[in-house]
Amino acid sequence: MRRILESTRVSLDGVIGNLQAWGMDYLDADAQKAASAQLSRSDAMLMGRNTYQALSTAWSTRKGEFAETINAIRKYVVSSTLRRTDWNNSTLLSRDLITEVTELKQQDGQDLTIYGHGPLGQTLLEHGLLDEIRLSVHPIIVGTGALFYRDAGKKTKLELVDSEPLPSGVIVLTYRAAVGPHLGL
Repeated sequence: MRRILESTRVSLDGVIGNLQAWGMDYLDADAQKAASAQLSRSDAMLMGRNTYQALSTAWSTRKGEFAETINAIRKYVVSSTLRRTDWNNSTLLSRDLITEVTELKQQDGQDLTIYGHGPLGQTLLEHGLLDEIRLSVHPIIVGTGALFYRDAGKKTKLELVDSEPLPSGVIVLTYRAAVGPHLGL
């Protein structure tokens, strides 16, 4: 069974939106190496419409090792408004999100990667389908923007499984959704 792994860049005050305005100074060689390592453990990406549109615009014409990997990897795009996907190896998922993602997880293969904690990540977490969250916590207070923490009306416990400080001051925290008999929940 496949796992779904989310990778999200977040400021100290919980902002995830508009990374171009506050996070670019931290996208150094170490951050790129970590992103490449995660993507290399996956054979597909899962993304919502906004992430799909941003990443396809940013990467579809670039060259280099990471660009070649992200352009070649299978991409599943969850959207009820898109009618087609043009980025290489993209498949539109527009039926029932929970059913389709559950079917993807049950397939043989490597991990599925999600970048960013938007509505898709929030929904998957609420339904117990998100297996791991990797937060790259940036040493900056942004003060405004889209927040990682949204009022979902449900408490979700997480279990810290790894932490890695990077020379830039970013700390990568890896959490597993803390559900199941191993935690007595």
